[in-house]
Amino acid sequence: RDWSSDVCSSDLWDRFSRGWVKWDRVVLPMLEPVGEEMIRLLGVREDAHHLDIASGTGEPALTIAAHAPAGHVVLTDPAEGMIDVARRSAAARSVHNVEFRVCGADDLPFADETFDSVSCRFGLMFFPDIAAGVREMLRVLKPGGRLCAAVWAGPEGNPWATLPMAAMAAEVALPPTPPDAPGLFRCAAPGMIADIFGAAGFREVAETDVRAALVTTSADEYWQYMTEVAAPVIAGLALTDDAGRSRIRSATIESAESFVADG
Repeated sequence: RDWSSDVCSSDLWDRFSRGWVKWDRVVLPMLEPVGEEMIRLLGVREDAHHLDIASGTGEPALTIAAHAPAGHVVLTDPAEGMIDVARRSAAARSVHNVEFRVCGADDLPFADETFDSVSCRFGLMFFPDIAAGVREMLRVLKPGGRLCAAVWAGPEGNPWATLPMAAMAAEVALPPTPPDAPGLFRCAAPGMIADIFGAAGFREVAETDVRAALVTTSADEYWQYMTEVAAPVIAGLALTDDAGRSRIRSATIESAESFVADG
């Protein structure tokens, strides 16, 4: 089965929105260093008018809003369930200088040259058409404005994402993924995104690496997390029987235990 249409589907992200809320305690600390570096590179002003694309449950947009108390931050996501989560998070944190819009990146409902800055944390690799989305972001950005996007580097640097898939491959015949299909490592090739930005018309394009760590209390908790929020893992487990799923779980947990540190 081709999963590429699934990971682009707002229905899929709507279904997973509750799981993301549950696991924010794991995801948010992992991605915090990425958000901090994005904010540093964007140079967000106190009065900035900022756009966040593929906002998910609200970060880094809500933190950006705190950096721009006299400004305004617009959070967008194609999944209404995710936007609802972000809206509740903003209310819980008393963040008021924000606005929420349900929309995709390839047809932004904003006028040309509207925003001082634009961010997109781990969304580009799921765009149906990355180049079209980048051109849209440039269209709504003011002259001299900044765009900062984060994508995952290759699988060799992200074992947190690959351990279950490796265990699964020993049990089931996983469907091949087309080279440009939406997915976690679609944008991993060094220079790929920089080339797309340059072709769209951005100047002074640069790339940097940021290290992050996924921390759970146990290997078993790691398994629970991956089987509740990772679409390819959930889809792959559906291809086998109970005995196969049990073997995949055991193999994944055994691999994850090699990463235990300080208990």
